[in-house]
Amino acid sequence: MRCPYCENTDTKVIDSRPTEDGHAIRRRRECERCGRRFTTYEKVEESIIMVVKKDGRREAFDRNKMMNGIIKACEKRPVSLADIEKMSGEIERGLNNLMEKEVKSSFIGELVMDKLKDIDQVAYVRFASVYRQFTDVNTFISEIEKLMGKK
Repeated sequence: MRCPYCENTDTKVIDSRPTEDGHAIRRRRECERCGRRFTTYEKVEESIIMVVKKDGRREAFDRNKMMNGIIKACEKRPVSLADIEKMSGEIERGLNNLMEKEVKSSFIGELVMDKLKDIDQVAYVRFASVYRQFTDVNTFISEIEKLMGKK
């Protein structure tokens, strides 16, 4: 493993333990040249999932892109980064468990909204407003009424 500080390739593992979710191993390493320490993560390499966009384009699934959308929806809300990472991990594992090579972006959006609905309803409405392209106040009201179970 290459040291991120001095680019030396001789590093040693000081500590190794599973992450909280058990799907990766966290390793503390020390560079044998500069003595600085850094953390690496080791996880199983998943197969590439292609996302089919609304316009028919295809691009590789990017967990970070999905997480950024969730983070924006959760801005100034009482949702921790740990909750967002856990949610993203669950969604990504669910996609990998489908054993499909291609998944529609709309399916991923629905998975995100299902998770957000349980975590924070304001974040859910924010995400839905962008994802479903709300055009007016009535659309917001309709979605909130669905959320509250009035319709």
